[in-house]
Amino acid sequence: MAHLAGLANVLPKEVRRAADLDVIDGLILPGGESTTLARLLKTFDLLEPLRAKIQAGLPVWGTCAGLILLAREIEGEPAHLGVMDIKVQRNAFGRQVDSFRQIAHIPTISDKPTELVFIRAPWIEWAGPDVEILHTVAGKIVAARQGHLLATAFHPELTDDSAWHRSFADLVAQSLI
Repeated sequence: MAHLAGLANVLPKEVRRAADLDVIDGLILPGGESTTLARLLKTFDLLEPLRAKIQAGLPVWGTCAGLILLAREIEGEPAHLGVMDIKVQRNAFGRQVDSFRQIAHIPTISDKPTELVFIRAPWIEWAGPDVEILHTVAGKIVAARQGHLLATAFHPELTDDSAWHRSFADLVAQSLI
């Protein structure tokens, strides 16, 4: 939340109940364990209301496990929200010990290089025709955008750079016009 709090015209808020979805303009689905996050969405009756809000145009950014939650297909398991036209592979880059950092220049996000932190990261196996591929690593898609949805296999919140957060805030602001 610190990256968001540091941006002009952004007031971060935690979402814990379905009613909280009615007072937000955008949502970040964080990293963590996607199966656990999906279970919590169901337990707290957020899964279907969130899916409906996304289908109605709520801008959402999924980072790592959040990317998995957004995917229409997940290799070897059922989809959760199923709202983004991508198929993902969980833990595709390996186990915890295989975590890594990379510096990359992604012109659609920033005019300077940004740090990407991969922790037990997924990758996107394929993306539908309406999905814009923003970045790849070793030929695998790790960042993509489809309309009001943004998905990253890495954790921008674990860096000192707010470029990805600023880009998402801009996406949210554009949706309000």
